[in-house]
Amino acid sequence: MTNVKNIISTSVAVIATGAMFACVAPFASADSAQTSAVVSSRSFPKTSSVKKNLFAEATSTSVDENSKWGGIETLDVPQTESQAEKEAAAAAAAQKAADEAAAAQSAAAAAASRSEQRASIPQVDLGKMTGTGAELASFSLKFQGYPYVAGGNTPAGWDCSGFVQYVFSQFGISLPRTSGAQATVGTPIASLADAKPGDILANGTHAAIYIGNGQVMNAMNPVQGTAVSGVSVFGGAGYSIRRVM
Repeated sequence: MTNVKNIISTSVAVIATGAMFACVAPFASADSAQTSAVVSSRSFPKTSSVKKNLFAEATSTSVDENSKWGGIETLDVPQTESQAEKEAAAAAAAQKAADEAAAAQSAAAAAASRSEQRASIPQVDLGKMTGTGAELASFSLKFQGYPYVAGGNTPAGWDCSGFVQYVFSQFGISLPRTSGAQATVGTPIASLADAKPGDILANGTHAAIYIGNGQVMNAMNPVQGTAVSGVSVFGGAGYSIRRVM
């Protein structure tokens, strides 16, 4: 009898449990449906979309060249220098000053050297000489200090052959324009020992008027101008001695 009761009790419990699950399931399903409905009603529509060629859009802005920006486009913004630029400018200025000082010193040394050379050249007293050549040589000395100008042949400025040509023209003698051509005129003289004042000493690069005692009157260069010098002015190169008077 006891076993029958136990079986009945167990069966009732099983039936009750099944009934409970049968009742709960609809409610759970209903809650799930309600929850889904709420989520669906509160979701937001997709509002973003991929834009094409974003880079082009970001850089395609254009500005009217006549646009006014309140005067900012005309502001004079001072330019500043970096420390490296300042140091470079200072170094350049220092180098320039050093170069100018060196050039001035070199010019002074050259002037002193020319003075010494002139002092060491024996002077010739052309007043004791006679003849047309001596007169021409004496006349040429009047142009000491006149400027040297390449291509010139007047007292306003001349080069070596231009000077010789001008001086001889004042004595009615027409000479070729270049030193090389002047080295072929007149009568050749064998050596400097036989040369006389008024003779022409010339080669392809220089021309001068002999004034005696191993000296010539010539237009030398833009720095020294027209002056007396020794025949060493030819720099050891050979030259012709020509007599045209």
